[in-house]
Amino acid sequence: MNNLTDKKRALSLLIVLIAANVLAWVWAFIAFRHHAIMMGAALLAYGYGLRHAVDADHIAAIDNVTRKLMQQGKSPIAVGAFFSLGHSTIVILACFAIVLTSMAFKDQMGWVHEYGGIVGTLVSACFLLVIALINLLILKSVYQKFQELKRGRNLAKSDLTELEATPGGIMTRLFHSVFRLVSKSWHMYLVGFLFGLGFDTATEVGLLSISAAGSLSGLPLWSLMVFPALFTSGMALIDSLDNFVMVGAYGWAFSQPTRKLYYNMTITAASVAVALFIGGVEALGLIAEQWDLHGFFWDTIGTLNDNMGNVGFWVVGIFILFWTLSVMNYRWRGYDTLEIK
Repeated sequence: MNNLTDKKRALSLLIVLIAANVLAWVWAFIAFRHHAIMMGAALLAYGYGLRHAVDADHIAAIDNVTRKLMQQGKSPIAVGAFFSLGHSTIVILACFAIVLTSMAFKDQMGWVHEYGGIVGTLVSACFLLVIALINLLILKSVYQKFQELKRGRNLAKSDLTELEATPGGIMTRLFHSVFRLVSKSWHMYLVGFLFGLGFDTATEVGLLSISAAGSLSGLPLWSLMVFPALFTSGMALIDSLDNFVMVGAYGWAFSQPTRKLYYNMTITAASVAVALFIGGVEALGLIAEQWDLHGFFWDTIGTLNDNMGNVGFWVVGIFILFWTLSVMNYRWRGYDTLEIK
């Protein structure tokens, strides 16, 4: 940021985005205070937004346009925010359509009403466990690269391409000519909207799956729309921080490739832990209920399911604590000295 006005604008935007994140979580707590599996799904949706924000297509689009506008003597403070809002518009509309379609189907099928609780829990639990396994494979790859870096191997940025989309991803290449037409920050809303049409990442598909699974649980539309709201608020916050980095403010996770790798590893590990815990407890609870199982283990599972509202709050707290401790560990071990050329 070259002047006080730019810093004030950036700070004002950051405050608005943080407030949006807080409001989205208040919405989630109100909607899902008695539905912990949905709270776990909400946390995953938020994690999707945080991780989707650092997809190479996003970074390339935001960085390229920011650089272009800065060369023209402009201060593109809101490029990242407008891009995320445009991108999220498609995601929100798609989630809305899927939820309405699922609800209409459910209203026409009596057996879904009868077995909706079982089906909803089963679908949600299976989805969370599948997502956990997928993220576990991703975590393994990222962790192996980070260990190689710690052992002193000289990694190049090209060594990390298999862990993320290619810098010139399909959406970046497809809409490269559109970047040249952007002359103001708000023009990036259209670019983000066009990117959203691609649905080229697993995070977006996963968010749609969460919304569809949630509709089988009998929750109202206003509750289920919290998923795209969390996705949007998280993505807009991180994309804006990346935008600020390009303009001149230094963000912790984006100032060097090593931090990007560590950020990816930490968020993925947290997602695996949350998905395994919530999905596992719900699946085991369903098994215990259907087969009338008892004993210390099964009674503990039953207690967790009966108090899932409180467990949901603990999960969110653990997620925040996990990330805080990881950042402290990063600084304590001096990982800033590790270099990716």
